[in-house]
Parts: sequence; C-alpha cells; structure tokens
Amino acid sequence: MIRFSIKRIRAKARSRARKRSDFVKTLLGILMAVFLGFFGFSFVFFYLEASVKVSILIALIAILITLWTNKALPIGVVSLLPIILFPSFGILDTKEATSNYANPIVFLFLGGFMIAAATEKTGLHRLIAKVFLSKFPKTPQGILYALGFASILLGSALSNSTVALLLLPVAMSISDDKILKTRFLLALAFSASIGGITTPISSPANLIYLGFLESINMPSISFTTWIFMMLPLVFIMLFAMVKILSIGLEKKELDLSFFEEVNITQEHKRLLFFLSALLLILFLNSPIKPFYDGLGFNENLILLAFGLLMFVPKIGFLNWNDSRSIPYELIFLFGASFCIAMAFSQAELGGAFAKFFALFSDLPFVFFAFIASVCAIIATSLLSTTALIAIILPIINVATTNYLDDTYRMLTMLLLTICASFSFMIPISTPPNAIVFNQGGIKAFDMIKFGFLLSIVGIVTVSLFGIWYWWIFL
Repeated sequence: MIRFSIKRIRAKARSRARKRSDFVKTLLGILMAVFLGFFGFSFVFFYLEASVKVSILIALIAILITLWTNKALPIGVVSLLPIILFPSFGILDTKEATSNYANPIVFLFLGGFMIAAATEKTGLHRLIAKVFLSKFPKTPQGILYALGFASILLGSALSNSTVALLLLPVAMSISDDKILKTRFLLALAFSASIGGITTPISSPANLIYLGFLESINMPSISFTTWIFMMLPLVFIMLFAMVKILSIGLEKKELDLSFFEEVNITQEHKRLLFFLSALLLILFLNSPIKPFYDGLGFNENLILLAFGLLMFVPKIGFLNWNDSRSIPYELIFLFGASFCIAMAFSQAELGGAFAKFFALFSDLPFVFFAFIASVCAIIATSLLSTTALIAIILPIINVATTNYLDDTYRMLTMLLLTICASFSFMIPISTPPNAIVFNQGGIKAFDMIKFGFLLSIVGIVTVSLFGIWYWWIFL
C-alpha cells in the first residue's frame, strides 16, 4: 500500500513537472514571437520607411511565423489568430478576414483529405506500393525508384503531406538495416515533395499560387496544363534523387517478403475505380488552350463531390467518425495563408521592397530567375513552404510591376513556388520532411547532406525550365 502511494506521488510529481515545462516552453515561444514582431516592425518602419499599417502587418506576420515554427501554440490555434489580429489592428475587417477560410480552394483540399482518408482506411496505399515494388529490381536503387513512382502516382490526386503519411509505414518496413531505412525514408520525403508539384492539388504551395493568381485577376493555369508543365521536371528530379541516395548502397541486400501478404480486394477495386474516374474527369475538365476548352465544371466542386461520395453507404468507404482523421488544422493554415495574401495585397506591401528588387531590374531574366530560385531555397530553410509562398507572392507581384510584365511576373512567382517545394535540407521546410523526420528517426545531418545536393539540382533545373519551357504555356 505504501509502495503504491509512493508511485502515485511520483507520477503526480512528474505530471506537474511536465505541465510546468510545457508552460515555460509556451511562454518563451510567445515572448520570442512578440520580440521578433517588435523587431520586424522597427526594421520596416525605420529602415525601409514603410507606413505604420505595413509595419504592423509585418510585425503580425513575424509573430505568426514564429508561433508556427516554434510550436508554442497548436498550429490550428495560430492559424485562426488572423481572424482576431487583423481586424484588431485595422489590417482587414472581420468579414474580409473570415472569407479567406472559405476560399473555394480550401474545399478542394478538404475533398482531397476525404479521399486520402478512404485510401488509408482501405489499405490501398499498401497495394499500390506492392505493385510498384514488383515492377522494379529487388535492389536498393530499385526500391528508391519504386517509392518515388508510388509517391508521384498518389501525389497526382493527394497532397504531398498525405502521401508521406500514407507511405511512411511502408518505407519503414522494407528493411531493418539502419542505412537502408534512412535512405528509403529520405526517398519518401524527397519524392513526396517532388511529386507535390505534379498537379495543382498536390501541394498547399500550388494552391496558394493559383489562388493568388485568381485574387489579382491574372490568368490561371488549368489542371492539365499544369501537369504538362511539371511532369518532365518531376522525372528529372526523381532520377537525380535516386542517383544521390544510391551512393554507397551497391552491396546492400533486401528482403521484401513483407508485401507477399498484401492482396487486392473488392474494396481496393472499387476505390481504384473512383480515383480513376476522378482523374479522368479532372483531365477532361481542364482546357488545353488553344486546342481544347474543357468541360467547364468547377474543379473545386468536382473534388469535394468525390470526397463526399466517400461517405455514401454501400458506395463509399467512410463513416462520419472517420472524418476525425482529416487534419482540419491544415485547412485552417490554408485559410490563414489566403488571409495573409489578401492583407499583403491591400496593404501594398510590395512598395516597401520595390527599391530592393529594382537592383535586379537590369539583369537578364535568366540570372534573375536563378537568383530568385536560390533565395526561395534559402528562405525555406527558415520558414515553412506554405508561409513563405503566402508572404512572398504579393511582394513579388507589386515590387516587380515596373519592370516585369504579367507573364514574367507569373513566371517568377511560379519559379519561387516550385523551388520552395524543393527545399530538401531542413525538417521544417516542407510537410513531408517534417513528417518523416519526426516519425522516422532520421538524423538531421543525413537530411542536410543529401538534401543539399538535391536542392542544388532543383535550383538549376527549375531555372532552366522557367526560361526555356514554362513560358510557352503562360
């Protein structure tokens, strides 16, 4: 009895200690955010000589980014703060702020999460992995290719973060060898980010880019056109990733008996039918100008409709309890990103940086594109891809208006968006990096070492594609 009481006392003491530690971390995180917000205000107001409104906006963004990064508060809570902060400081009114959380693209992504939940529940991702593993040599390099192609296939309809979550158990179970497991997990993280540029819905950064084009009345990029633009780059980056991660694995052996027990079921066939139908409709709906005008349906409604179809009894695969797995905090994050973009547009923030960007106005566009790509990679080492794109696109749009026409501004913003997704070095840079790093036990040095090499390839290839290929479609 006495021993049991002592255990209870010790357990309570540990619980109180954890609570105190969590409180201290939260308090320090909030204080750091406020300090950086004050620093951001001072820098923009006194050094860049921006208006008070613009300076306050920069301070608020610094606070939000810091809280997103240090996780002092839950990501969903931080993502809802703009609804309170922006109206309170006169940046946006309440109606304008809240409208961004109902942006049509948010519902497109919600439909994608519903489909992802059905894919995970039925175990279809394991079947897809088995199929791809069977198509490649039973070597480390073959597995790297298999994981890469599986990520690209799933990424054609699902977000890169969802792909990473779905394939993480598969990548971890292929081998117990520490070196091989690390390479396979890095391959999953990197290929999920690479596959995240395959379609407009594969990455939050893509959605923010397209949503921003729509908000400033610039021509958008259709679903099919986007794929034609990105698919060659995806395969080049996949090839480079495999070559880099294959270094030193020539003598390693594999045992893939784990996947022999995975067999196709009627549920798998039914869900494959729905996914195939979805992709076919999206392809047929997307115009390929000037050859084809598309079906004319709203893509957001198409994906949401298929997502809701997953809940129809005897047709779908989900019940309402399954909706708890949908990461609503990420949906709030998208709403916050759109809210930031609207605030930047109305505050004319780009004017504060016009002098800086004017330094590059006389450079040939090929050099300007290269510098922009390098800056995007560096910036995502400090900020998440989603936050960076939400912040930088309005700045680029306004600050380069005087010397870049609409096409080149669209191209510059696209270069930044894609390069931001190709930040492979830092765990917090992209959702797949963070997911694999947190759950896979990867060493930071391994991610930095291999991610640096692949990031260099990304900078060069994105710059070349922007100059000699993408401009044809814009």
